[in-house]
Amino acid sequence: MNPKIFFTPGPAAIYPTVAQHTQNAFAEQIPSISHRSPAFQAIYQQTYENIREIFQLPDDYAVLFTGSATEVWERLLQNCVAHETFHLVNGSFSRRFYDFALLLNKMPHLHEVLWGQGFDLAQIEVPTNVEMICVTHNETSTGVSMPVADIHALKDRYPDKLLVVDMVSSAPIPMLDFTKIDAAYFSVQKAFGLPAGLGVWLVNRRCLEKAQTLEDQGQVTGTYHRLTNLWKSFEKFQTPPTPNVLGLYLLSKVTQDLLHKGIRQIRQETNTKAQLLYNAIEAMDGLEIFVKNPDHRSEVVVVANTQGNATELIQKLADQNMVIGSGYGQNKTSQIRVANFPATSLTEVEELLEIMQKTM
Repeated sequence: MNPKIFFTPGPAAIYPTVAQHTQNAFAEQIPSISHRSPAFQAIYQQTYENIREIFQLPDDYAVLFTGSATEVWERLLQNCVAHETFHLVNGSFSRRFYDFALLLNKMPHLHEVLWGQGFDLAQIEVPTNVEMICVTHNETSTGVSMPVADIHALKDRYPDKLLVVDMVSSAPIPMLDFTKIDAAYFSVQKAFGLPAGLGVWLVNRRCLEKAQTLEDQGQVTGTYHRLTNLWKSFEKFQTPPTPNVLGLYLLSKVTQDLLHKGIRQIRQETNTKAQLLYNAIEAMDGLEIFVKNPDHRSEVVVVANTQGNATELIQKLADQNMVIGSGYGQNKTSQIRVANFPATSLTEVEELLEIMQKTM
């Protein structure tokens, strides 16, 4: 029986080297080591150095670990905001960050456009009292990507605000300038091709200083995972509670694999596969690209409208071991989502499209 090939946007296809790394981890008894041990510190430090190289992080950045990227929403809101945030929303996940701000009794401002649309910077006005601007580089629910240049332009326009970026389904593909960003975060079960259960928070000292100020003013910023505590442990390459040690070990190995292959090459391959997907879908009867503006189309989550019930197409592909994602939320039965992560090869994308063309 042929193995399934996953084009789902998360959990996603496992990176090809993960199986061997997992065997090695158990052979070395990695899941049993103490998170206070030199062995764990070495894993953390290697992971930090790999991630720093991949993203070209400045010296004032820490790499912290949480249970998920969703948790980072809470951490940012509790540790870096006294009152007001500003949210660019064009899908379910960017909206959820806004909802978290409401739940934590902040005063969030909402700039929302229709699903499938990007943002016009000329229409964005951030109020004076806003402390943090929250943007999503790649909206997983809709396949809309915010141009990197627009993200940088926001920081240039509002240098006094903290700018935080959701990279959950796009890292490590976008080439962000981290001198213009104060924090970014992602989950390992998407483009990094790892099992779920680990969030990665890239955060600079400016955020740390804000957290310390809020603590000094008596604001509750959390407990074990408050930013000041996470940072203090990071300086020793440790974590406050026992973390996902196996996940961290696998992340250290996969990031090393990505660096060995070359991040530039991975980004070029991602672009090539994305263009192939969009061109093929545009030519297929029964499918229509959801994001109309090519400048706002995601390279890593390709979304298409279906003429009929998307479930039928998804099942036909699954019968041939090609697993794609359904639409999200309100679009579950009227759209498909095809992930284009580094774990899937050009040959596998071509095979998917050949089967889709015969199926449609």
